[in-house]
Amino acid sequence: MPFRDAVVALLEEARETDQRRLLVVHGDRDSCLDAAYDALDAAAVDAEDATLLTTREGLRYDRLRPKHADRLLGTTRDAVVLDAFEEFSANAVGQSVGAVDGGGLYVLLAPPLGEWSDRRDDFDESLAVPPFTVADVTGRFRTRLVRTLRRHPGVAVYDADAGVLERDGLTDGSAPRQSPEPTVPAKHAFAESAYASCLTRDQSRAVRALERLRHPGNAVVLEADRGRGKSSAAGLAAGALALEGRDVLVTAADARGTDALFDRARELLEGEDALDGADDGSLESTAGGRVGYESPADAAAVAAEADVVVVDEAAALPVRLLERFLAASAVAFVTTVHGYEGAGRGFSVRFRDRLREADRDVREVRLEDPIRYAAGDPVEAWAFHALMLDARPAVADAVADATPESTRYRVVDAGELADDERQLGEAFGLLVLAHYRTEPDDLARLLDAPNLSLRALAHEGHVVSVALLAREGGLDADTRASMYEGARVRGNMIPDVLTSQLRDEDAAEPVGYRVMRIATHHAVRDEGLGSRLLEEVHRELCDRADYFGTGFGATPELLRFWRRNGYRTVHLATTRNDASGEHSAVMLGPTSRAGRELHDRNAARFRDRVGDALSDALRDVDPDVIRGALRACEADPEPLLDLSEYEWRVVVGASFGPGAYGAAPRPFRRLALAHLLEGSAGLSAREERLLVGKVLQARPWESVADELGFVSTRQCMRALGGAYRSLVGEYGTAVAREERARFEQHD
Repeated sequence: MPFRDAVVALLEEARETDQRRLLVVHGDRDSCLDAAYDALDAAAVDAEDATLLTTREGLRYDRLRPKHADRLLGTTRDAVVLDAFEEFSANAVGQSVGAVDGGGLYVLLAPPLGEWSDRRDDFDESLAVPPFTVADVTGRFRTRLVRTLRRHPGVAVYDADAGVLERDGLTDGSAPRQSPEPTVPAKHAFAESAYASCLTRDQSRAVRALERLRHPGNAVVLEADRGRGKSSAAGLAAGALALEGRDVLVTAADARGTDALFDRARELLEGEDALDGADDGSLESTAGGRVGYESPADAAAVAAEADVVVVDEAAALPVRLLERFLAASAVAFVTTVHGYEGAGRGFSVRFRDRLREADRDVREVRLEDPIRYAAGDPVEAWAFHALMLDARPAVADAVADATPESTRYRVVDAGELADDERQLGEAFGLLVLAHYRTEPDDLARLLDAPNLSLRALAHEGHVVSVALLAREGGLDADTRASMYEGARVRGNMIPDVLTSQLRDEDAAEPVGYRVMRIATHHAVRDEGLGSRLLEEVHRELCDRADYFGTGFGATPELLRFWRRNGYRTVHLATTRNDASGEHSAVMLGPTSRAGRELHDRNAARFRDRVGDALSDALRDVDPDVIRGALRACEADPEPLLDLSEYEWRVVVGASFGPGAYGAAPRPFRRLALAHLLEGSAGLSAREERLLVGKVLQARPWESVADELGFVSTRQCMRALGGAYRSLVGEYGTAVAREERARFEQHD
């Protein structure tokens, strides 16, 4: 069949079924671009309805560079052409494929498919992190991608060099079922225009469920795959709530991702002639209501002040942050189950457990019907499979009996993983659980990056726990010098932090293995499998590494986990992550003399600088995070005890006599740090939080007393005096003991 006729037939089937089709054109780049133009011309696609993702310029269609494919998120096109010859990435596919409307065409231009995996491009160069080179990068991701293209329904393949149509992509299937039309409920509280704007019955149901947000104590969960209109439903509800005079706080990891929500809210208010004002990220209604955006960390801090909170793309946020939104009067969590915005599994599995325990009336709604195209779309199914957007851990029943003793430790070969779809799905599904921002590029890194490797525990053939490791360090002197002078060296997170930020020019010389992610199946959490996996990793690699390391958003629970497994704090970032609101911790577990020296000097530097940071950049960090980070630091506390005789008299006077804490804060701060490092004075958790909040973070007495549950600031002050009496007893010198005796003899 001639190429143009094949394109026409492919598009006719797409339009008859209101689905999309995928056309792969491979060969010489110029030949592929010419064929793409022929395809768009044969399909009669208007220039304004098509986008070419390419680095080539001078084309008559709308053009974006592939690295800017994220600009297509939330948009629709009749056709999208992705030129994979330059700037190709898995992310570019994930970001662009969803923009094609029903009856449309997604076109992928590629080098000859039989040779593609052997070619190296920009993305491969990004995987060649020092000391590796691009020659060390493999092509497994593209090998697997080509396999899916050749096997999947709805995918046509054309060899532009030979002029041969290798697959016509026709499915010969019957038209899919039609989605039921939207309806206006017989009884509804929201304005009727909210329902009139719905495009599917699913959307109508979602908006109806969101009416529950009018009453305190309710939580609504909207889940859907991409393209089901969940954010639009949330926007219609937000507009309807603002129309009633309510304050609606909207948040999402990326503000751009809320465009659809704000567009629908604005349209509703304008349609009701009730839009009183609109600024960037804010809509005001004539009834005094508001729809406003705040970043996740900022929104969590003020959630209790809003009438309603809407968390869009909730799967892209960590569970610990999502929990804070439960402080809101009413809250909606809107999330993608499979898709580029977030795989949703951490939300579905872990956060739902917390939500059930919360004092909330929870309503869950799943939107199934696509809006942009009909159900059963083969391009959606291909994208889910090719990018592992539908990756799932093993079913719970298959691993429910797993114990540390029943599992087998495995070094997982990336080549074996690429050829075993079940194993890949189980392993990648667990990695998705381990991090809230897993993206398609992570699949390519897992399969092709030379610095990454995977370790796992298997139970009866199923993956139950995984650890993704990154080899770091071992860099030559020139690379270390450039890093010290400010150059970014990819794939070496811990050496980069210690070198460029903390000024340790030799930090990138030792070789380390950083645990990038570790995850255990939700059915067997808290059974010791993660610790067993780390123990095996340490045993296997200790002779090949100077240290093991990790970096993560610090929480008390995670700090305890890593400390139990032999990792020690050397850094706590002074800036928080915009999405999670957490401060990152860096921890090391040395295995050699070089690793021990690296650890010891950086632990000592952390001890020496953290006191100043706690009263400045770290002033608002959770005291339990500070307690955990310091307790996990193995620096010698002795240098902190260099108090002069005068300083000891000040401390004893404030603890046992009429002295004042504020007269000379330095000795109080140093004693607090010394205790928090080693915990030898027997203080309670509450007393330690008091040391952190008042002495180290210098918070006002009133706020510290309130946070720690003291009935008055006076009681809080007395408690601080009691804590320092214990510290004097533990660390006090002869001068301190003499001073103490003077007061005790009068008691």
